Amino acid sequence: MVNILAIYGSPRRQGNTSLLLQQAVQGAKEAGAHVDEVILRDLKMSPCLEIYGCKKTGRCVIQDDFQKLYDQILSCDGIMLASPIFFYTVSAHTKILMDRCQSLWVKKYWLGKEPNEKREPERKGLFISVGATKGKKLFDGVLLSVRYFFDAMDTKLWHALLYRGLDFEGDILKHTQYLEEAHQVGRDLFQAIKKT
Repeated sequence: MVNILAIYGSPRRQGNTSLLLQQAVQGAKEAGAHVDEVILRDLKMSPCLEIYGCKKTGRCVIQDDFQKLYDQILSCDGIMLASPIFFYTVSAHTKILMDRCQSLWVKKYWLGKEPNEKREPERKGLFISVGATKGKKLFDGVLLSVRYFFDAMDTKLWHALLYRGLDFEGDILKHTQYLEEAHQVGRDLFQAIKKT
């Protein structure tokens, strides 16, 4: 069975990225995937305290809700991540997760001593984001961050759905084609994982 981890990074339960991710999840489930859904705003998760307790085993030593999420990341076949744009990067909830995954970077590059000639990542990742403005460089910074974040999780950025000009809750509902696209990409992610 294909196991996908869907991570909701919006501070709003029914925000635009949340609704898009719900569609992608539905598409993946309909195609045959098992999907675990995690809403970051519901977790009690400290920011990284940079104490480097992870240098011993590659596992963060801070005992909070990140511990379960860490295990889910390691056991999934694919990842869906959704976050709105805040100052040209991800939401605070998502950034906390990214920083806590420093432990996975330590596990991969310090403890695993992975060589510069990297092997193909084990997982495929989908990133979904919306931003209020229509600037050409709106997603440049966030895509760079997401690529490095996914790399720490041994995940390749397989596809990104990026939509401009959406700000207020429910704006996405005026663009049914975006919701349909997210649904189809969820199905496509399942197929892409299944082929590997």
